[in-house]
Amino acid sequence: MKTITANPTGLCFGVRRAITTLEEELAKSKKVYSLGSPIHNPQEIERLFELGLVVVDSPDDIPKGAVSFIRAHGVTPQTYAVLKERSSMLVDGTCPFVKTAQEKAEELSKDGYVVVISGDVKHPEVQAIMGYVKGPVEVIASENDIPQSLIGCRCGIMSQTTQKVASFAALVGAFVPISPEIKVYNTICKATLARQKSVSKLTSEVDGIIILGGRNSANTRNLAEIARDAGIPALLIEHADELDRGWLENKERIGIAAGCSTPDWLIKQLIEKLQKM
Repeated sequence: MKTITANPTGLCFGVRRAITTLEEELAKSKKVYSLGSPIHNPQEIERLFELGLVVVDSPDDIPKGAVSFIRAHGVTPQTYAVLKERSSMLVDGTCPFVKTAQEKAEELSKDGYVVVISGDVKHPEVQAIMGYVKGPVEVIASENDIPQSLIGCRCGIMSQTTQKVASFAALVGAFVPISPEIKVYNTICKATLARQKSVSKLTSEVDGIIILGGRNSANTRNLAEIARDAGIPALLIEHADELDRGWLENKERIGIAAGCSTPDWLIKQLIEKLQKM
């Protein structure tokens, strides 16, 4: 059995930057409160807990005068103001690509467009982006979900940064016959694009692909979908101990890929386990 690792794979620039910034602050402050999980990877979160990370669901759960952290997904302007007022120090780990998406949403809104976001309305990044929109906004999961109310509207279309390229392109195409004017910003981040392309390329070289990452990570799930859409069996696992030896049977070439929120040490563990097998 031969293994081939996708290139690039694993932590993207935005997540790596956020985690590095968080680690530096934990080393100084010993305790940092993060509004929501800073990374969609349970194993990495456990490691950060040991360093003093505390994850909360609401700004009200952060003690006044504490050190607060904004994860890579970002927050709404209103939440930012609350955190700023409540904290002795606010560490902003918002991914630069997410900040760009927030700015584009605000711009489209100011220009009078109905802002259309391709993505998951429940995703924290999307909810943060929506906070920058002053007018109407719609979050649409697929081209089949466009509401009738948008027919004939001027629409500014953008994307959740971790959205699949094919899904975003399909949604944009569906607006061409129903909208008199559309303005499109491709806000899918370069790291996400690169990882999606690497998995697409890998599908022509292997008999199966192991996708390593948190099950609650949108970009990780998308990588598995890309492999399966190409007709290649894909196994999504969070860590090496979940690897099923039976799944490897009759496969001579195994691909390895990981989501943008998967740390290098987990990838190394998986490769080592496969080599032992």
